[in-house]
Amino acid sequence: MKLVIFGLSVSSSWGNGHAVLWRALIRSLGAQGHCTVFFERDVPYYAENRDLTELPGGLLILYRDWSEIAVEAKRQLAEADTAIVTSYCPDALAAADLACGGRALRVFYDLDSPVTLARLSAGEPVAYLGATGLAEFDLVLSYAGGGALTALRKRLGACRVAPLYGCVDPERYQPASLPGASRAALSYLGTYAEDRQSELSRLFLEPARQRPHLRFIIGGAQYPKGFPWLPNIFFEHHVTPSAHPRFYAAARSTLNITRAAMAACGWCPSGRLFEAAACATPILSDWWDGLDEFFSPGSEIVIVRTTEDVLAALELSDRELAEIGAAARERALAEHSSDSRALELARLLGAVDTRAPVP
Repeated sequence: MKLVIFGLSVSSSWGNGHAVLWRALIRSLGAQGHCTVFFERDVPYYAENRDLTELPGGLLILYRDWSEIAVEAKRQLAEADTAIVTSYCPDALAAADLACGGRALRVFYDLDSPVTLARLSAGEPVAYLGATGLAEFDLVLSYAGGGALTALRKRLGACRVAPLYGCVDPERYQPASLPGASRAALSYLGTYAEDRQSELSRLFLEPARQRPHLRFIIGGAQYPKGFPWLPNIFFEHHVTPSAHPRFYAAARSTLNITRAAMAACGWCPSGRLFEAAACATPILSDWWDGLDEFFSPGSEIVIVRTTEDVLAALELSDRELAEIGAAARERALAEHSSDSRALELARLLGAVDTRAPVP
């Protein structure tokens, strides 16, 4: 099967969670005998922070303007079995028009469905959606499940919808050797987002303030100058995917905070959950509906709602934390690997191609 994808960016993970997901899926699709071509507009802020130049399992085509690539895109689509247009693709409308005029299966993958639906509810424009919404696509994939699937049907006219959650590449996310220095008490890896700041203050900054003798680590891009740093919080700017296992190993546990729209939607696991789990790192996470369908609270993940919850988790013994991390790794490898998601994607595409019902 040949897939042609028009997406945001796979070459740069700078402030972009899409990249790591696509890298994992494309590598696994390639290992399973499929061919993938990924079209990415070459914009300066991703070019300046590019951490991938060759795409294992696929072909990366960078372009500066749609006009220069339209002919090549049409040629690739003529040979493709499936065309996938994604949310936040800067040329989503042009790509969708081209895909809808070809023979390939037409798929839209909304990797930001909670954000899409929240913007629609607020009356805000959504640049990657055309006048007909999602009605012209044969299949709409959603990064979120639950009520998001119903909303994509009712509000955007999607005729066939299925969830395709995040995943982890087990070859690239494994437990790393412990650093020579003593480990931090807690880490947090994530691009700065205003809608996460109140949770970050309660679940990370306040515990750090109350435990000044402990070390805390934040990694990520776009943190503002006025961020309320503390003397015991250490910062790593833009931790590349290859450095994620080392980053997770540098702390006894890691914190997951879900974007507000994702948490409100539910059934929308961040890729960080699966990556940290695959590294056998104990995860402290905020709660959202559906989380217990991915990891079992208490045994595979620790749910924290308050500063006191985090402080209690920091008191867990090394043995207790190691057991939670090991259980999370076992679950991630069994159910949330990129190989599993690639097989699931192929099954969903095959079901639509034969017009069988998508379960």
